[in-house]
Amino acid sequence: MSLSGNLIEIREKIIRAQRRGGFSHPVLITAATKTHPPQVIEQAYASGLRCIGENKVQEAEEKFSLLPSLPGLEKRMIGHLQSNKINKAISLFDSIDSINSLSLADKLNVRANNCGKTVSVLLEINTSGEETKSGFNSQNDEEILACFELSNIKIKGLMTVGPFVKDKKETRKAFSLLRELKEGANSQIPSGYPKMKELSMGMSGDFEIAMEEGGTMVRLGTALFGPRREYMKQKKQ
Repeated sequence: MSLSGNLIEIREKIIRAQRRGGFSHPVLITAATKTHPPQVIEQAYASGLRCIGENKVQEAEEKFSLLPSLPGLEKRMIGHLQSNKINKAISLFDSIDSINSLSLADKLNVRANNCGKTVSVLLEINTSGEETKSGFNSQNDEEILACFELSNIKIKGLMTVGPFVKDKKETRKAFSLLRELKEGANSQIPSGYPKMKELSMGMSGDFEIAMEEGGTMVRLGTALFGPRREYMKQKKQ
């Protein structure tokens, strides 16, 4: 099926999943273009998608430099951000969706202040408790709330990666917990700070469960484009 056909099918699945969960809010599809060549970003844009997600700063920098002007295209950092790549990430991306610790939030805040910018972010929460995953401990309210005191980052919401398990109950539990954390944090954030609205959860294999649990953003790669292409490896050949 074509990209446009895949997108139509995905949007229909999102609507049906939301109905099952009792939700009807808009959902932003972030096209995960990591490892795909720049042409795929252009194809996504032509199909009507206006948000892409990249995992690596170096790869994104190379690909973005090869893109034509694509008005309104939102570029989001969805992979782990290394401290030594913060300045470059600030210049490349409209949002950094993978702030996984108070330490990283602090460093980003300092660099953003030095650049005279305020950076939109999502806080990554480890809702499954898996040791192999990064992210704020879901039970550490103090560190999560401390991020709201940083003046040069604007926290728009929370993000999580579902557990790599076959048991859909565990996946649902992780997504449901993220929604509960957002609601709890919104009741405790400092007065005058905008409430968080975004819940970025769900990927190609579990996005329907995420939509049933109230997700507002979904990160899709394989469901849109098929198997990943090793873009950086191809360039080196």
